[in-house]
Amino acid sequence: MTTDSTDITQWQHHLKRLEKLAAERQKILAKDGKQALDAILDHAQPHALVHSFAEEDLYFLIHDIGPEDCLDLIAMASDRQWDYIFDIESWDKDRINLPAVTRWMDLMIKAAPRRFINWMTRERPNLVEYFLFHSIELVVREHDQDPSDFGDGFITYDDIYYFRILENNSDSDAESDFKAVHEQVLEQMMDQMAEMDHVFFQETLLRSSGVIPAESEEEAFRMRNFRLAEKGFLPFHEAVGVFQPMRVAQLKKRKKVMQETPAPDSWVPAPVNHSALIGDDSLFSRALSKIDDFTLLQQLNVEFAGVCNQLTAAEQKRVRSREDLKAIVKKACSYISIGLESLLISIGLAPEADNRDETAASRIRAHPLVDLFRTGYGHIAGLRHQAKTWQDNSWASKNHLPLSFWGERLVGVIGGLLIQRPMYYDNFARGSLYREFETMADLENTRGVLEEAMTYDRLLDAMGLDTNAMSAEIFITCESLLMTLWARHCLMLPPDPAPIPASDFRPFFKALWETGKTPPEIRESQKTEFLNWLAKESGFPEDVVSKDLGNALEILFSDIAKDYGTVRAEDLEPRFVTAFLLTA
Repeated sequence: MTTDSTDITQWQHHLKRLEKLAAERQKILAKDGKQALDAILDHAQPHALVHSFAEEDLYFLIHDIGPEDCLDLIAMASDRQWDYIFDIESWDKDRINLPAVTRWMDLMIKAAPRRFINWMTRERPNLVEYFLFHSIELVVREHDQDPSDFGDGFITYDDIYYFRILENNSDSDAESDFKAVHEQVLEQMMDQMAEMDHVFFQETLLRSSGVIPAESEEEAFRMRNFRLAEKGFLPFHEAVGVFQPMRVAQLKKRKKVMQETPAPDSWVPAPVNHSALIGDDSLFSRALSKIDDFTLLQQLNVEFAGVCNQLTAAEQKRVRSREDLKAIVKKACSYISIGLESLLISIGLAPEADNRDETAASRIRAHPLVDLFRTGYGHIAGLRHQAKTWQDNSWASKNHLPLSFWGERLVGVIGGLLIQRPMYYDNFARGSLYREFETMADLENTRGVLEEAMTYDRLLDAMGLDTNAMSAEIFITCESLLMTLWARHCLMLPPDPAPIPASDFRPFFKALWETGKTPPEIRESQKTEFLNWLAKESGFPEDVVSKDLGNALEILFSDIAKDYGTVRAEDLEPRFVTAFLLTA
């Protein structure tokens, strides 16, 4: 009993030290790159502090500062952190990137030459041999051979093994700079290896000459995937599973167990940057804020970083800085929030409920975050499937009308749904045309606009229009087409989708407006007449048309009033009128 009590007390003290260290890391990483470096170097135990960083955090910090400017930081990094840097930087998808390998070898040799060569030959011998295979030509001198027979440029340390650096024939400045760095790296590597263990050096040279590149690269890729899988960086064909939709009913059946007191030897430092970039404007971030248990919060932060890393692998993105990471974190946070929101709705919790955030906090403890992400994405994927199915079978598609037929507002929403990874059409409300879906309200707004387009499509299909009569030289939208057909009906012109002469259109235009209204408004009687005409032409009940398109028609008439309300009928220029099809 005494031993158990002592162990618990020691673990509690250890947890307090970890919590203090986590606070120090968070404070340091909140600084500018150079200020963070100064804070680390001024720390009482800089090596211990650097080793406590999650690999991702140190990697981003190195890139924020600039690799060439933080050799001291690279020198203090642990073998585990070096592993991560090489695993991320040395690959271009599933191929070894030799220029990147050369660059990071150069940096690490400058930072800690003897330790790095010892680490590379011990931990990454296959990479060393692969690098040498592509870098040098090796000749083993027989006892009766003259070295002059080998040609120029050969180097030897023992008069037996001769090698020379393979030539690069490019004349570009960039390639010339790379060649100089490459030669320098090889020279220092050979010197250090020969000095440390000459027999091992000879064995390495001999093995490098017999490398089978494809097999060596495949084995290195397998080991790299094995190491990175613990961080969530799965191979692409596995990582895309993050986009496999999950229903709320499936989510409820999948539970996770959070360790109230994890074993000391299982403790993993939680990445700071991922959680720091979450912000405080989402349901997920508010749920996290309700958890004050340090160990549980650390486990959730590690889990969230894993989701972000899997998302990075699935989208094949190169994330080197916190700025690059921000978009990944935003997407992960948004989809998890949508999954949480749909889960709360399914258990009958109203959006305005006082305990909403606390309930969400209990849900992120109960369900894997990757499953919440998949549930959130499932709603988006379902909406995309609905849009794609409708688009493929719509009246507009059957009549070979372009997507632009639906007009700027509708095509923005539809276009955002039809791309491989759907986006929300924000129309620069927050400074960008598209952004990620963030809430169920975004989904409902998008669904409403999609249903509006589908209703227009059904009406046009029911009206039996002859699209062959529509001029290919005139830009036509569904709204301008309907407004033109209505105007032709009011003017007792043939019901053709053809432009109206401006002289004939002016009396109709004058009759649109309420008298003495500022700002100008379209008469309610005209709106009612349009609704009656639309119901009659399509054969749909008037109340159905009003219910499905009432809001859309109000937006349409409001836009017409804003754009043309102050224009006199005599001043109408057909080329500047887009709400109706006019001709001079």
